[in-house]
Amino acid sequence: MEKISEIVKKSILNISPYIPGKPIDEVKREYKIKDPVKLASNENPLGPSKLALKAIKSKLNELNLYPESSCFYLRKALSKYLNVKESMLFFGNGSNELEQLIAETFVEPDDEVMFSSLSFVVYPIVTDIACGVSVQIPHNNFKHDIDRFIERLTEKTKLIFLCNPNNPTGTIITKNEFERLMEKVNSRTIVVLDEAYFEYVQDKNYPDGIKYLEKYKNLIVLRTFSKIYGLAGLRIGYGIADPEIVSYIDRVRPPFNVNSLAQIAAEYALKDKLHVQKTLKVNNLGKIYLQKEFDKLKIDYIKTHANFIFVKFKYNSKYVFEELLKRGIIIRPIFDNYARITIGTMEQNKKLIKELKEILNK
Repeated sequence: MEKISEIVKKSILNISPYIPGKPIDEVKREYKIKDPVKLASNENPLGPSKLALKAIKSKLNELNLYPESSCFYLRKALSKYLNVKESMLFFGNGSNELEQLIAETFVEPDDEVMFSSLSFVVYPIVTDIACGVSVQIPHNNFKHDIDRFIERLTEKTKLIFLCNPNNPTGTIITKNEFERLMEKVNSRTIVVLDEAYFEYVQDKNYPDGIKYLEKYKNLIVLRTFSKIYGLAGLRIGYGIADPEIVSYIDRVRPPFNVNSLAQIAAEYALKDKLHVQKTLKVNNLGKIYLQKEFDKLKIDYIKTHANFIFVKFKYNSKYVFEELLKRGIIIRPIFDNYARITIGTMEQNKKLIKELKEILNK
């Protein structure tokens, strides 16, 4: 019999599996810690909306039924909320699935897929699944280097992923930068503006992707209910694009890919504006507090436009990660001395700083 490695798609052999933030239950088991604090995966520390939870309970007796594959009610609610046509919306099991569906729809073998070298780690994975060629553009001081993106455009460039705000750095692409790139992009190149952290941005120079959809028919905007809406466990994201693009993505989208609880939770989460406002307030206060404390501890960091902070320790981030784990705090080491820390509640943030002081003073 042939070795399995010799019959699997060659592009799959290039993939390193995605490693998520360490789960809370795993830390409880390994370290015998009762209430760990997870600041690793950019989740909403306040949890989901109470309206969403109530809506979920109303659907529990219907779990024997398949969900509506079209996300009928959520589609109507989101269309009204965003002021876009229903035909411009498509839904997925989180943004990750949407990114894979887009790659499967448009990328053919040897097509080039462009993204920043320091960005969301799923982009190279979906590129390899689609047998495309990853073109990683070096970052410029932890930001997207738009000039280099423009210089690297070729006839083979089929797809561009732009994470804005960028994960893991928290930096943004400005309106001017985005518009300059779009004016240079070939009409046969699909540009994906990944706005998972859109709701957290307060900078006036930030480009709202939806406002560009009419001008650029090759643009896809992605957003999610995992972050500010606190529904990461239900896995639901959505895309907005020209109806023709949506129709092609729907050809490869699996039926029933968004479960019924996710659909109704997202629909009612949209209605809870107070929960979003409270989340933003907690995030803004936490951001100010953490940055001041990082300054005192001489921890370098990048100014963030999201709900996490990209930091640089004096020591290898894996060492700090392990030491914090022993104290019941989970962060996300990235590489070398760099790590990403989610902004939590003030109680969680203060616990983090207290433990960091002890670790860094050892």
